[in-house]
Amino acid sequence: MDMKTYYYLIHIQYLGFRYHGWQKQPGVKTVEFMIEKTLGFVLGPAAFKILGSSRTDAKVSANHSAFMLFVQDSLIMDSLQKELNKNLPNDIRVINIEQKDQAFNIINTPRIKEYLYLFSFGRKNHPFSAALMSCFQEELDIDLMKKGAVLFEGKHNFIQYCTKPGPETDLEREVLVSRIEENTAVTASFFPEKSYAFHIHSKGFLRYQVRLIMGQLLRLGRNQIQLDDIKASLLGNDGHPLRQIAPASGLMLNKIIFTNI
Repeated sequence: MDMKTYYYLIHIQYLGFRYHGWQKQPGVKTVEFMIEKTLGFVLGPAAFKILGSSRTDAKVSANHSAFMLFVQDSLIMDSLQKELNKNLPNDIRVINIEQKDQAFNIINTPRIKEYLYLFSFGRKNHPFSAALMSCFQEELDIDLMKKGAVLFEGKHNFIQYCTKPGPETDLEREVLVSRIEENTAVTASFFPEKSYAFHIHSKGFLRYQVRLIMGQLLRLGRNQIQLDDIKASLLGNDGHPLRQIAPASGLMLNKIIFTNI
């Protein structure tokens, strides 16, 4: 007789600066590794497995991400949240737990991902900012960068904004929001007086897509390319990937919206 499986959607936050991304990999510390290790301690010998909703790169943080926990025993969610937060490192936090049924699929459920890229320019930042914000000490044409960001909205071919796509990778993606504005989303006493946030929302992103887009916006702000170069890069006529990739530590998965829960 098959044992019943219980399904829990666990919402988390983490500071990614000292982790080699989400996905478990041999020989390096990752967020998934730390969560599995902590669950093993909290749940004891109970069999379980987890499945993440989104992979993040090394040093990338998440203000809101989520993973599924599959376990053979019914759990008290409040107690589980308290025990996980008690035993997880201080840079990972559980913010909510929901019980789901077998019909909920964390990968295929419709969702929208919202990313932020925090940056400043002109002066070197306080070192404490390094985990969350990229600093570019040269001057940038921020008004031109704002115009460039809007060009990414809509459906485009992002073949130049992806590294090592597979033969079945769908390179056409729709960007729902793409804009640069003054940063009010994340604040700290040691942040510079003025900083900026690149907001980008989509149902799905390609590998390194956001950091490659930000790389182009930085080139635009340095007057190394023009708006027409960005327009041309979205036509899908050139299959060579772009090389200018923004540093990882300014990137944050700000929110995942599961649209049918």
